[in-house]
Amino acid sequence: MRVVMLSKALVAGAYQRKLEEIARLGIELTVLVPPGWREPRVGMQWLERRYTAGYALEVLPIALNGRHHIHFYPTLGRALRRLRPEVFHIDEESFNLATFQAMRLGAALGARCCFYNYANIERFYPPPFNLFERYTFRHAAHALACNQEAARIIRRHGYTGPLTIVPQVGVDPELFAPSPQQRDGAAFVVGYLGRLVPEKGVLDLVEAVARLPQRVRLRLVGNGVQRPVIARRAAQLGLDGRIELLPAVSSIEAPAVLRSFDVLVLPSRTTPTWKEQFGRVLIEAMSCGVPVIGSCSGEIPHVIDDAGLTYPEGDVAALSAAIAHLADDPGARQDLARRGRERVLDRFTQAAIARRHVEVYMAMRGP
Repeated sequence: MRVVMLSKALVAGAYQRKLEEIARLGIELTVLVPPGWREPRVGMQWLERRYTAGYALEVLPIALNGRHHIHFYPTLGRALRRLRPEVFHIDEESFNLATFQAMRLGAALGARCCFYNYANIERFYPPPFNLFERYTFRHAAHALACNQEAARIIRRHGYTGPLTIVPQVGVDPELFAPSPQQRDGAAFVVGYLGRLVPEKGVLDLVEAVARLPQRVRLRLVGNGVQRPVIARRAAQLGLDGRIELLPAVSSIEAPAVLRSFDVLVLPSRTTPTWKEQFGRVLIEAMSCGVPVIGSCSGEIPHVIDDAGLTYPEGDVAALSAAIAHLADDPGARQDLARRGRERVLDRFTQAAIARRHVEVYMAMRGP
């Protein structure tokens, strides 16, 4: 089966292992990516070629890079006419211009097309985005959704076709593996890895650590517009000697960073326009055998389940208490580390996600 996938997310090298797993299942796969993606308020991530065996990874020029809803690919039609896919996996939301462009081009060639939705906040889009969404719904052979709420929203907006809830990418358990040596030290390191933007709730984490004993340290790794605000607040709270504010790392460097934490915290806060859609750093940390704590924003409790701790989003006292519990109880840390790793191996590996994608492709093509 010839499958073409269009995805800006797959510029990240660590995510590409899924593609090798898809190809290993007998799929003739070509993946089209931009040369890089400029994430708003964070910066550019250039294409990393990390896992490229068994499939073709091709670069397409992108127009309006960094504009989620209106970017597009000027030479996409030419590429599709050359590749002639049976199944065209459009790794974009139903209401984006890139999805409308790709769906039109794919349908014109007779390809069976699917799209992928993350959006878990109810919105009704103005023209032309509502028209893009209606066109996508009419012509899609299948829909993929990252989380339960995204699936419900697609249905409420009128999509009636086949739908599968599946993470966009999984975790490579060999790359994101536990440290062979148990962490040992007087300091207890609380970590965050991700964007430094208000909705991620990092200021809550700074406030929570400030309530804890001196041996509890904070390591924040990432870039974003809130970085100077976080630095100022940490200084006001007297955390200068207890906090590290480090720049973002590549997806390939992430496992070593995660293994440097005693606990990973994802303190996301829901806003009127955003709530946590998945929180993949959680499964990356769990795969590394690092205990996780997450707020109750969006999909976080469903991702963690009973393999970590959750707390009411925005409740700094509850977050501080959860960190203190793990800092004081090595047995609890070891138990959560074991359960987290087991949950990833059972549900969230790249191989498991690849199998679910191939099942969708087979269903799309039909008998």
